[in-house]
Amino acid sequence: MLTKKQLVNKKFNISKFISEQEEDEMDDRQETDETDGDTNVGDFVDMMSALLNSQTQVHVFHLQTESYAEHKALQNYYEGIDGIVDGLIESFQGKYQILKNYRGGDIQDWKSTDETTKYLKNLCAMVEEKRNCCKDSYIQNQIDTVCELINSTTYKLRFLK
Repeated sequence: MLTKKQLVNKKFNISKFISEQEEDEMDDRQETDETDGDTNVGDFVDMMSALLNSQTQVHVFHLQTESYAEHKALQNYYEGIDGIVDGLIESFQGKYQILKNYRGGDIQDWKSTDETTKYLKNLCAMVEEKRNCCKDSYIQNQIDTVCELINSTTYKLRFLK
């Protein structure tokens, strides 16, 4: 692919091609997709994005449920996930690189306890699927703590009504 600088040097009309911002975003995305040995930065960013989004999503579920037990279980999740994810990202960035290209997610309204439980189970499955993006044992331990919080919350939703 030609860069903007190459196009300018050859006197092409660059307005028909990618903008400088799009070019920078592509460069950033390529950096994020790189691997560092056994570490896949892109998968780690995807996992962290989903976990950061889960805090807001679960907070919305917490505010919309009519069940006090569900309300309290979800409060425990959204209050707990923030510090866990913050520590996880800081550990990763301390060893590897600053993460870029976080992705947002759509926020859904609460439908039922079963749907909320399904959301958490899918979140846990995604974490389990992407957790091997980084082999460091201390980061794996932090990911274990994420799974512990998700599964503990799922337990409370399913059995403590």
